[in-house]
Amino acid sequence: MSKIVIRTENAPAPVGPYNQAIATQGQLLFIAGQIPLDPQTSQIVGSEDITQQTQQVMKNIGAILEAAGTTWENVVKTTVFLQDLAHFVPMNQVYAQYFDEATAPARACVEVSRLPKDVLVEIECIAVIK
Repeated sequence: MSKIVIRTENAPAPVGPYNQAIATQGQLLFIAGQIPLDPQTSQIVGSEDITQQTQQVMKNIGAILEAAGTTWENVVKTTVFLQDLAHFVPMNQVYAQYFDEATAPARACVEVSRLPKDVLVEIECIAVIK
């Protein structure tokens, strides 16, 4: 798999664990938005705790990546949906544990008025399968 980080000084530099753009070649995996559901119980994890919810979302994404035969290293784009942008810093602290800042995927993060089951965070991503 070829994953190339695209950087230019003619656009704003990243201000976190993401890159301006990623170019890739290979089979793409589109992971649907994941919310903090425990796969065994289908119950929401961390009812009002953004850190616990983000940890569960990332765990769910990790399981899907593994099932598809790929890894966090091959994620090229994420979209983070937050119920409240005030949760950005704690969400980002968990998120950053999964990516090396130098090769992190491109990312968008937006506040939305409501998420499924009234959770605090949902994350979707695109990865490449070798």
